[in-house]
Amino acid sequence: MLPESTLYQLKNSQEEGQLPSSYGVYYKNTLVALCHALEDHILQHDYEDDIYKPLVLVTFQQGKWYAQEADRYWDLAKHSRQVAIAAVADSGFASHPTSQLDNVELVHLREDDTFVQEWNLVILSPDYAAMVLCHELLPHEYQAGSEPQIDIERKFYGLWTFDRTLVEKSVDILIARMKPYNVDLGNKLEKMRWQIKYISPSGVVDLTGVVNRIVSYLQTSQQELVTVNRQTRELRDLEGKALKLSRNLGASKLQAFLRMAQKVDNNDPFNPHASLQVAALAETLGQILDLPTLQLRRLRLAGLLFRIGLAEAPTEIFTENHQQLNSSAYKFWIDRAILGSRLLSSMSELNPITNIVYHQLEYWDGSGTPDGLKASEIPLESRILGLVTYFQELTQARGERQAYSLSDALTKCQQYSNIRFDPNLIESLKTVIRLTEMGLMKLPDRPSQLPPVWC
Repeated sequence: MLPESTLYQLKNSQEEGQLPSSYGVYYKNTLVALCHALEDHILQHDYEDDIYKPLVLVTFQQGKWYAQEADRYWDLAKHSRQVAIAAVADSGFASHPTSQLDNVELVHLREDDTFVQEWNLVILSPDYAAMVLCHELLPHEYQAGSEPQIDIERKFYGLWTFDRTLVEKSVDILIARMKPYNVDLGNKLEKMRWQIKYISPSGVVDLTGVVNRIVSYLQTSQQELVTVNRQTRELRDLEGKALKLSRNLGASKLQAFLRMAQKVDNNDPFNPHASLQVAALAETLGQILDLPTLQLRRLRLAGLLFRIGLAEAPTEIFTENHQQLNSSAYKFWIDRAILGSRLLSSMSELNPITNIVYHQLEYWDGSGTPDGLKASEIPLESRILGLVTYFQELTQARGERQAYSLSDALTKCQQYSNIRFDPNLIESLKTVIRLTEMGLMKLPDRPSQLPPVWC
């Protein structure tokens, strides 16, 4: 990464040079999906007062890439306070009608400026902040034989984040890099940046929709990727490259799912660490049962994602006493568990996890949902997840209900042995609780391997 790049400067501005967990190497197709998801969030919000509209800073490398998106940016400009676009002035960069709008300014980069290697989308408003920040790999940074042969195989160091502090620092860096080209524009952007800093938010902005779009776009981009490659490669070469690109997209999609799950925890004032604790305890029960490593990994991931269907749930669902839910609210809870598994099913690599989450509300006696499976018909991982989620919820206070002690929560679970829960799993849970109470082990509060998004 070049020392003068925005990414490098941002990294150096951080304590111990830490960047968010989303930092990594991305293929171009992935970045297009991420940028479109963030841009769509702008398009879907109309502010009557211009002060709440976002400041948008963009670098397109070459004018030809801007030309491909210029019509889209016509609409984006209508929803933005100011748009500043940097690129080499080729391919009619300045002649498109979008470039003539009052709140759109172009920065014509010199071809020898390392800024040309960057692809950035930075959005800053009083209500939210978001960005995709990237720097293309230099030719010598590709491994031998992996050099891009077609455009979508190009790779970029990059990250995406909603962290306001990081976005504000990136805005400052980008303005400083644009200012030498146009001092008046630089001063104008600096003024806007500080105005935004001191404007109170208009209200709570839910970014869950953005993450949903990220997942959807990544899925679509993956399908388009394979189609393009099939038309341009011999079959053997296609399969190898499609697999590498699929893995890159899959990792990004999984990260989006994990962020959604993390958001659910953040929205639950009574149980903000549910996913971590459920994943940890489920993994521990699996270890007691001597499950193979693959099953432990699936349990761990299912525990982290078991509430993903609640990503857009109303706040009220988290303030209800789950032991006293009326039938309508309880049905909502069930529907959301099923919705979560449907959401996960969009990523075929997660099929085993999807199955675990889908059957988490099946009961040992066959009275559960969604398929009324009974006893050993229920996947073992789903039985573990169902027991652990119930136990963990009991150990947290909710509303007027006090948190159960470990022993009392275990007793409550034992009352449902042979009814709701597998009696053998109850015994395994009993072993964990007894060892904990004797001081021979500590009840785990996070899984043995934690995805970077939670670090």
